[in-house]
Amino acid sequence: MTQGVSDHLDLAGRISLTPARLPVREAVDRIVARKSTIRQERLSGIHNPWGHCIGLTDPWSFLDLCESALVIDAAKTVIGPDVILWDSEFFPEAGRYGEFVGEGREGRYWPVTPLAGAVVLVAVGRKTPEVRAVGLEEIGSDVLASFDASEPLYVVRLMPATSRFERDPNHAANRACMEEQVLVNYSNRPLWLLSGTDRANNDLVSGFAPAVPVWASGAMPSEREEK
Repeated sequence: MTQGVSDHLDLAGRISLTPARLPVREAVDRIVARKSTIRQERLSGIHNPWGHCIGLTDPWSFLDLCESALVIDAAKTVIGPDVILWDSEFFPEAGRYGEFVGEGREGRYWPVTPLAGAVVLVAVGRKTPEVRAVGLEEIGSDVLASFDASEPLYVVRLMPATSRFERDPNHAANRACMEEQVLVNYSNRPLWLLSGTDRANNDLVSGFAPAVPVWASGAMPSEREEK
């Protein structure tokens, strides 16, 4: 029997980092059922087991999809053999992504130099997931031509490993992201080399650990106030 998220809670009531492998369609259905109560920014980086989505769903099922031949092969047709996964985002309704693109926001927050990459759009609500890979420079008003506006859509963002991922929080794309999407910080995201070779000496180490509270290295806030 497939184990659900509730079977992998640690003693603090949080979802364990042990891969649960909740079927992706089940994970999708659970989020769609709660879509009116979930802020879109919380669905950014949903594949990241060390991100804030760990309390919302099973990231491992989405990471499995990102690392699948279905996604990687589609990405290779657009950006070549050297592929890095740096972000993904789930949209309960594809129409929401259409609005995001229509506002000119896809690409605005990409901290990638030189700017290049692709999005792989995955119709995760269908019995058999279907994908469409689109180059960043080709994304336009027709990006959802093969999707229904009401169906759930998974957007996987990938860059060629010939580009460099900029972790400087002051990089223009990172600043714009943090100003316009206050719950999203791309500068500390982990990167996955999905295929080929990292040819730009990217930082493939940062991000693979839970975020540390700002007070963890010193006294608790109440303790500092008493001094």
